[in-house]
Amino acid sequence: MRARFAGKTHVGLVRDRNEDSLLLFPEFRFGAVADGMGGHLSGDVASQLAVATIKDFYVHTVGPDRTWPFPYDTELTEEENCIVAAVRLANQVVFRRASRSPSEAGMGTTVVAVMFTPDAKHAIVGHVGDSRCYRLRAGSIAQLTTDHSLVSEVTEIAPWLSAEEVSQLPTNVITRALGMAPDVVVDLLTTETRAGDLYLLCSDGLNGMITDQEILEVCSAELSLDEVCDQLIARANAAGGNDNTTVVLARVEDRKDDEDTLEDAAKPRRRQRTTQRAPETVNPAASARKPPRDDHGEQ
Repeated sequence: MRARFAGKTHVGLVRDRNEDSLLLFPEFRFGAVADGMGGHLSGDVASQLAVATIKDFYVHTVGPDRTWPFPYDTELTEEENCIVAAVRLANQVVFRRASRSPSEAGMGTTVVAVMFTPDAKHAIVGHVGDSRCYRLRAGSIAQLTTDHSLVSEVTEIAPWLSAEEVSQLPTNVITRALGMAPDVVVDLLTTETRAGDLYLLCSDGLNGMITDQEILEVCSAELSLDEVCDQLIARANAAGGNDNTTVVLARVEDRKDDEDTLEDAAKPRRRQRTTQRAPETVNPAASARKPPRDDHGEQ
């Protein structure tokens, strides 16, 4: 099997600046989403630093020293070690930058990442913060990550709270993120895959605007991965577009599907007459925007 990737990001209809970043790295069977936070000029810096650091880690670290500067954990697989080391290294870079620059003090970012084994039979998900990973399989949707947020943690330790009481909690407070401390704990999940599985990484600009059922409806349509990305973002914007929205998709496919496609392409086809149309001119509508957020470490 193999994994095919796609991803898109959009500023939304309210924010002036996109503080989300994404990374598509099919060479390493890897994708990630980061959602920056921390003030007027810092959220986008933090998320960009995180994904750039993670990318450099995968490009430049190989062999027995792959997890440098962290020791290799013999209880984890190579892919699990890679995700944990990459995210911890990104945390160090963001934390040091925030510590040295008064104008960027308090900045941070979430991150959620997925990496597949070479045969794509297992998916390894690592995350810090409230950016999510969903798995869509056989007409159902499952959230694989647990939000590191005040709402999530309070409901876990106090399940007796009513929905009304939970709704009174601030929804923009996260309890774990890159850049908050010199080191960070990375939540890790390894799961077996099946051909047809779709893994969705997203910032809270998606799941904060549309329901899991709506996500499932879009992802179940007969669309390309790029079209699914576009439709998810369009749904979030149609619901208000209150935040930046970023999605990364990874579809697990049987390699036989590629072979069948190549065989079909090699078959002779009847020539068809075509007519040329004049190119269309697109004039995109301007987005309604408000002043940028200044959440001082909250998202």
